[in-house]
Amino acid sequence: MTSGSARQKPTACLVLADGTIFYGMGFGATGVTVAELCFNTAMTGYQEIMTDPSYAGQVVTFTFPHIGNTGTNTEDDETADPVAAGMVVKWDPTEPSNWRTQENLGPWLAKRGRIGMGGVDTRRLTRAIRQQGAPHVAMSHDPDGNFDIEALVKQAREFSGLVGLDLAKDVSCTQSYTWNEMRWAWPDGFPRREGKGHKVVAIDFGAKRNILRCLASAGCDVTVLPASATAQEVLAHNPDGVFLSNGPGDPAATGTYAVPMIKGVLEQDLPVFGICLGHQMLALALGAQTIKMNHGHHGANHPVKDLDTGKVEITSMNHGFTVDSQTLPKGVKETHVSLFDGSNCGIAVEGKPVFSVQYHPEASPGPMDSYYLFERFAAAMDERAKTNA
Repeated sequence: MTSGSARQKPTACLVLADGTIFYGMGFGATGVTVAELCFNTAMTGYQEIMTDPSYAGQVVTFTFPHIGNTGTNTEDDETADPVAAGMVVKWDPTEPSNWRTQENLGPWLAKRGRIGMGGVDTRRLTRAIRQQGAPHVAMSHDPDGNFDIEALVKQAREFSGLVGLDLAKDVSCTQSYTWNEMRWAWPDGFPRREGKGHKVVAIDFGAKRNILRCLASAGCDVTVLPASATAQEVLAHNPDGVFLSNGPGDPAATGTYAVPMIKGVLEQDLPVFGICLGHQMLALALGAQTIKMNHGHHGANHPVKDLDTGKVEITSMNHGFTVDSQTLPKGVKETHVSLFDGSNCGIAVEGKPVFSVQYHPEASPGPMDSYYLFERFAAAMDERAKTNA
């Protein structure tokens, strides 16, 4: 707990399903939230992380202690509202110091119904996650400091977890829309793409805005369809390529309706590019399997090796499931692996412009080492157009 709050009565508590309790000072919304707990090692981008749809059903512990010191602003939202269930930090958020600040972190969370908790030993909490796996938790914020611990333990233990849970439909758009906003550029912000480009259908399993901006910056006219879109609905747009976005939940659960769509698209020999959940969906459609990880990969400093070139990229990651590389069928090769644990981070179909990666090449937050993948996708559509011509 911070020195300034050490003499105060705790106004928030985090209860793990095993009965472990962490006390601290609450900020943001009041009430109780129940979710899976994960940790994120990124030093920047807490607003982008909280609004990343891939964090649905999760409370995020930030290992970097200074969260909230740059405030919040509308340009950094990856979706309209936070999707992560809550946040746990070491130091209570301070007054922000940044020229782009529009609102403090606490009020920003409160308006959006998300609980924050400071004054926590996040190193101890992170060690617990690494050793025991991502626990189920109940987090409570009560300004009066009154907590029913027994009830909170019960709620944490009764949480069903993310295995078998389809969350993509919950965070996906409900109707199609077009996107032409490109990546942020000084001094005007987000420019609009003009002129004719590659017609890309992006399947929204929980797409981040910066992924769509990267597609637009790579020369794509983007039409976004809901996660539940069928192959017929996708192909009705006569796309030059199909993009499979990131998203939350168990890929096997989402795959019950997404895999048939992807199989139908693959039959047309279109360029296909997948990220994160989209990577896992593509792997399932090709015949591989996915598995739940112990504590997942969440951060902006993950080294990944390109097995074709030997190049190492520092990447941004956010996933709790992974493709089991031992189940990849003949004709599908592993292209990237994590240098942390050797888990799969990329696949490609041999002889076809179909590929995907587990990490987030758009970063936001994180390094831009992997932006070339969007250009590779655009080049594949260029090549297809030349062949058809």
